[in-house]
Amino acid sequence: MDSVRLRVLAITLGLGLAGSSMAGAGPHDGLRWNGPGTCVACHQHQAAAVHESAHYQWQGPAPYSVNGPVLQGKFRSAFNSYCINITGNWGACGGCHVGLGALPEPSVTQSQLENIDCLICHQEQYKRRKVNGVFVPDTAAMTITMDVAVQTVHMPTRATCLQCHARGGGGDNYKRGDISLAHAATTDRTFDVHMATTGGDLTCQQCHTTENHRMAGRGSDLRQTDLDVQMTCSNGTCHPRMVGVASHGSSTIGRHVARVACQTCHVGRTSARNAFDTAASEATEMHRDWATPHVTPTGAIHPLPTLANNIRPLYRFWNRYSENYSLGDVAVVDPGTGFYPTSRPLGSIDDATPSSKLYPFKYKTADQPLDLLRSILVPLDTSVYFATGDLARAASQGMVNMGYDARDPWEMVTTDTLQLLTHEIAPKSRALRCEDCHGPRATQMDLPSLGYTLKAPAATVCTQCHDNERNPGWRDVHEKHVTDKKIECSMCHSFSRPERGLRVGVTRGD
Repeated sequence: MDSVRLRVLAITLGLGLAGSSMAGAGPHDGLRWNGPGTCVACHQHQAAAVHESAHYQWQGPAPYSVNGPVLQGKFRSAFNSYCINITGNWGACGGCHVGLGALPEPSVTQSQLENIDCLICHQEQYKRRKVNGVFVPDTAAMTITMDVAVQTVHMPTRATCLQCHARGGGGDNYKRGDISLAHAATTDRTFDVHMATTGGDLTCQQCHTTENHRMAGRGSDLRQTDLDVQMTCSNGTCHPRMVGVASHGSSTIGRHVARVACQTCHVGRTSARNAFDTAASEATEMHRDWATPHVTPTGAIHPLPTLANNIRPLYRFWNRYSENYSLGDVAVVDPGTGFYPTSRPLGSIDDATPSSKLYPFKYKTADQPLDLLRSILVPLDTSVYFATGDLARAASQGMVNMGYDARDPWEMVTTDTLQLLTHEIAPKSRALRCEDCHGPRATQMDLPSLGYTLKAPAATVCTQCHDNERNPGWRDVHEKHVTDKKIECSMCHSFSRPERGLRVGVTRGD
């Protein structure tokens, strides 16, 4: 169903964006649930659009991934340290797929269209369960009938999006670290000023532009691009004036905008904060040990996670391109960490790409197996692991799933990944301050490791223009040279900032 018709329907039914049990007042008045074909009977075009989307195909073009196949995504190539890869366990992994149990296929057929579960996104009150490999309505867990469910379909709400996106990786907020079930209805503005009901109360679609059921937005570790529309805070009607040197009422802060992403300052000092009005913890997973199975409160067998709240982000330059480990790639140790990377944002302090900015990331590690014969990470068969907790059997079956011998040797190694943080935006009163990052007592980020160093010893750099003089301190030196004299960064550093319109050709005495 197209967005205009859904909005008209929502208004007509008095649904707003939260849904309702009210029926009998709109275009779907009198509609009766008649199985998966109920929606497709009238909405073939919309169903075909969903079929082509990343939400259904679970893969797509990856123009911002510098390695890997043309089509990438969790359906085939994607590989991580959470549930690793879906090879061998579509039955469990498909629980968050927008289909009803059948595997997605590239061709649009009637059976494929009728495999699309429209209600998982368009009816907040809808619940489902799996019977013989097929998802069916779980009416015992619902507060409305299926007839009322189809009569009162509505635009996706935060709750419908979060039922999958908050639970990725096996638990609430485990995977991303900034998307939790609390976002559905929290009143805590300090937790997330955009989504709190006492704050912006924004829906996901107000930031994630949607066209023909394709969604804009991707983190650095996500492979496919569903809708190639760059998301920025200054887009649309939200913060259009927050660009340029004068955007923040201070040229000192405003000049950061060209090279520092909004999230870097506005996530605040920590992510994975707890909302004050939820009983659950919004802790995120920082490490996963596949060698140590444990039984969860629900009785499921999972690898042992290390969870933490109030995580200080790791900051890196990102130019929107990423390098991600894909199924079957030769794994190579990152000499900077000593671990095997599964995802890396690309970019650096001297990257001239206009989109290259400093962003906050979650840094996460895991212990998982490496095939010693081929130097590839093993796609553990999680259907075996989740049923038994037997790592050796899961690894051997993973080898078989790849077409290799179950007896091939492997060993445990540590992987690491960086994941973009872009939710949990704090109120502006809690944004980073200058002293958090600059000055002798700054602890928020390691600026020298990011490249903010002199291009040579101070004696060499300073004597380009001066005789030996007393150093009055970083702040005074920086303000005098950049703000007062407009001297370009490259005079002292190994990077340049041409967008600031500074001058390079200084002489002694300047």
